[in-house]
Amino acid sequence: MVISKENKVKDIINILGKLYPKTPIPLKHNDPFTLLISVVLSAQCTDERVNQITPILFDKADTPEKMLNLTTKQIEKIIRPCGLSPQKSKAISGLSRLLVNNHNSKVPQNFYDLENLPGVGHKTASVVMSQAFGYPAFPVDTHIHRLAWRWGLSSGKNVEKTEKDLKRLFPKDKWNKLHLQIIFYGREYCPARGHKLEFCIICTKYRRKEAFK
Repeated sequence: MVISKENKVKDIINILGKLYPKTPIPLKHNDPFTLLISVVLSAQCTDERVNQITPILFDKADTPEKMLNLTTKQIEKIIRPCGLSPQKSKAISGLSRLLVNNHNSKVPQNFYDLENLPGVGHKTASVVMSQAFGYPAFPVDTHIHRLAWRWGLSSGKNVEKTEKDLKRLFPKDKWNKLHLQIIFYGREYCPARGHKLEFCIICTKYRRKEAFK
């Protein structure tokens, strides 16, 4: 029996809602600034590792002004376990300077200004807009990109296309929660490696035939 994409979407929303009725933000933070820094650090790094490092960093600098009191080398030394520390330390220092000089030390609440901060791309800006400010967004990282393709929700050509497809398919008022639900589901049931089809409800129903050859 052919299942319409509309019914598939409703079923996926139902499955994820039952599994993850609550969606705590994985990155520990106290305010928009500490969330922004945490998201920058999470690039090619696990949330668990970021959450181990940020308390050390934020103990020394949890505001843009305090961050500017640290040299990039001092920041780099602290964040080294997160990987890409030379680039990330320069980005953290640079965005802190712009926040102080151009935004009254506040994290801007719009995509344009966020994406003009060093080290902040569209995905990072989407996370901050959704998780810090409650603005409807659908951040798509490589994990959500992979699952959207596996489940036949997007062509999988690139993350930009996947974001557009997911926004078109899912109700706007569910975007912020679904983003986290899909991440949680991917980690628990639908990993990139070691995937066990018998434990993955959504793939059992909706996987692409070519996804697990």
